[in-house]
Amino acid sequence: MTDDENTKKRLGDFEIIRELGEEHVRSGAPIVYTSGDSVFQIAAHEAVVPVSELYEMCSIAREMLTGPDLVARVIARPFAGDDADSFARTPRRRDFALPPPRPTALDLLTDAGYRTHAIGKIHDIFAGRGISGHAKTEDNADGVAKTIEALDEGAGDLIFTNLVDFDSVYGHRRDIEGYAAALASFDELLPDLLSALRPRDCLMMTADHGNDPGFRGTDHTRERVPLLVFSQRTEPHDLGTRTTFADLGQTVLDNFGLRAEGPGTSFLAQISD
Repeated sequence: MTDDENTKKRLGDFEIIRELGEEHVRSGAPIVYTSGDSVFQIAAHEAVVPVSELYEMCSIAREMLTGPDLVARVIARPFAGDDADSFARTPRRRDFALPPPRPTALDLLTDAGYRTHAIGKIHDIFAGRGISGHAKTEDNADGVAKTIEALDEGAGDLIFTNLVDFDSVYGHRRDIEGYAAALASFDELLPDLLSALRPRDCLMMTADHGNDPGFRGTDHTRERVPLLVFSQRTEPHDLGTRTTFADLGQTVLDNFGLRAEGPGTSFLAQISD
């Protein structure tokens, strides 16, 4: 494999913007492409197609991609820059997702009168369902800052944050050095986040999938994900390897005296007084 082929493989779907971006700028035609995880994407330069118009295109595509052509998400990918070497995505990405097929923990919480606050792309992923308020973010640091702000303001009984850079900026692009630097940057921000917690608050940090930047290809990877839980009322101990990701949702609900039908075992008793 040549160096150029290796670079294209590492960059994944971002390469389509570098490959077709200049033609798009000349013609005005949007860049439409798909990926292996049931995602349909439309990219456009912000100076060529206004972001509001790009969102409208994606909204129309969302209505079309149902039935036998069902696609889980349609993603608007605005970008900027002067040429192929400088093209870069902007923070105005927007996901148009299918509504969840069944009630989620967010639905159960809001139905019970609790406030949920989504930070990052969480609002888009759940199609706004079960979410009381939300805030968009520009990067990981902005996500942490908005989480601290939400804690300070009491914005929700549950604050649900997604730090997308680990996935989209470094994981999919197989950028090992960038991924390591992002982890180090988050470590530096973590003390401020922990300091913002009140005595009975609980912080849970995990991931919905792997995205090993050292693995072949550009897709999500299958390693086990971390689960780190912090509370001022709990002494450090091992929660063990959970049998299902649903344990996390059941634990959150258990904290509010609720339970979802389906799998999952709450570990609330292991992190409480």
